[in-house]
Amino acid sequence: MFLVMISFFITMTLVIYFFLSFFDRGKKHDIEKEKRRRLAHFTGEDGELFVGEKDDSSLVGRIFLPFWRELRRSFKKKMPGEKQAKIEVKLLQAGNPFGITAVEYRLGQISLAILLPIIVGIWSIFADIGLGGQLFMIIIAVVVGLFLPSMYIKSKTQQRYKQALKELPDTLDLLTVSLEAGLGFDAALSKLVQKRSGVLSQEFHRSLEEIRLGKTRKEALNGIRERLAVDQVSNVIGNIIQAERLGIGLVQVMRVQSADVRDQRKQRAEEEAMKAPVKMLFPLVLFIFPSIFIVVVGPAAIGFVDAMSSM
Repeated sequence: MFLVMISFFITMTLVIYFFLSFFDRGKKHDIEKEKRRRLAHFTGEDGELFVGEKDDSSLVGRIFLPFWRELRRSFKKKMPGEKQAKIEVKLLQAGNPFGITAVEYRLGQISLAILLPIIVGIWSIFADIGLGGQLFMIIIAVVVGLFLPSMYIKSKTQQRYKQALKELPDTLDLLTVSLEAGLGFDAALSKLVQKRSGVLSQEFHRSLEEIRLGKTRKEALNGIRERLAVDQVSNVIGNIIQAERLGIGLVQVMRVQSADVRDQRKQRAEEEAMKAPVKMLFPLVLFIFPSIFIVVVGPAAIGFVDAMSSM
């Protein structure tokens, strides 16, 4: 039984590793293919032939990657555009983990929902579990396979939101200092991208690239609000857009926003401090108080029992 459980966990680990490495390899292959196609455009060589030189470098490149690209292409044609747009928004809010697209995410979710019950069913047969237990475990595996990717995306999204909220005061301070030094807003954002790293820096860097590609500043900043659905960030972006529309000086607006965000962070810290005694109550009752009770009352109880037995 122990060996069966060990083999089950090893198998699940290998399956998850295969999925992650396959997605990563496929993404790197597509990036390399795009680089070679662009290079072939300038060198005058045939792009497809130039790209295909390394397609036969491994078993994955010869068999799995062409099959994966064809499956992804056919699945994309059948996938509704509205569903694809919703998944893309969720992936953007999560920071686009592993660089996967909406089609790849959906394919991985379906594959996991199919492979996980099969693996669990085979494991339950070797573990000599009853038919009822096998059906129950297979149903649980199907549910886990369907909801595990979405739970992971939600977890990454929440982590990203918390990180952005943590970075917001320092980011606003740097923007305020840059604007007070005489830089324009776009130049201040460039300075921010150069000096800082993190979620907000990545988002502002993306907005700068979108502005350079032809989007208006309002559209680029509204994109940040869509990818970071945090109230404080949305308020800051909204105030910047409003100040630009009304012609108000951004320095004063950023100074007020910076002070406001720091006050909100102080209030959140005080709120968490007020919640700490309530959170500590359950460990105290379940673990610490019984130990103290045993240490304090234990010797007296042992002495009382000895005295009663000697009478």
